[in-house]
Amino acid sequence: MVNSTIVSSLEPITLVGAGDVTPIDVSDAQRVGPRLIAADGGANVLCAMGLLPEATLGDLDSLTAATRAKLASDTVHLITEQESTDFAKCLRMISAPLILGLGFTGTRIDHMLACFSALASSPSKPCILFAPEQLITLCPPRLNIDLPEGMPVSLYPLAPVTGKSTGLDWPIDQLTLSPLGRIGTSNRASGGQVALEVSAPHLLLILPRAALHELSQALQDAPAQWPAPGE
Repeated sequence: MVNSTIVSSLEPITLVGAGDVTPIDVSDAQRVGPRLIAADGGANVLCAMGLLPEATLGDLDSLTAATRAKLASDTVHLITEQESTDFAKCLRMISAPLILGLGFTGTRIDHMLACFSALASSPSKPCILFAPEQLITLCPPRLNIDLPEGMPVSLYPLAPVTGKSTGLDWPIDQLTLSPLGRIGTSNRASGGQVALEVSAPHLLLILPRAALHELSQALQDAPAQWPAPGE
């Protein structure tokens, strides 16, 4: 499986997929990650908005001829392996302090679940996925984020995981969260700083879109990230 870096950035980037993406989504994401990268058919989405990605990555089976004609040939990167999704390919081949993913959640639930698996499979790549009303990210080992009192904070385990928390109405200390047992959805911030400590890269954090600035800053400020698989 190809793992070489194709896009390297010292600042956050916005990665656009082929799902539903609005101009407001792109504008919001670019306030954090101004550089635009496309995952395969995401280039069609951007071109329809009058925007050109700096690079397009993927197996290119969704890239239209009309879009490809607008892109410089050296910005289009064909990745032929079929063992992973275009989103997973992009996570492996982009090096950036934070990736903001648009067009990867929506009506195709199977695609969305595959994206969650990709987040867990690339734990060293901080990434925020945009949903219509929420943000989804994989919790780093430790995270500190300022959230207003009463803001919904959902924790969803992809595999059994333990952790500690402060600043939540219902702490997760001494609990084992599991998709087949206790989950942590519909928690709330008690006001001030929420601190999370997680035992393994298995826990999704889901917040309202209003928390984008706080979440993007908290992920970049996290004292440690998960190592890449095999390290």
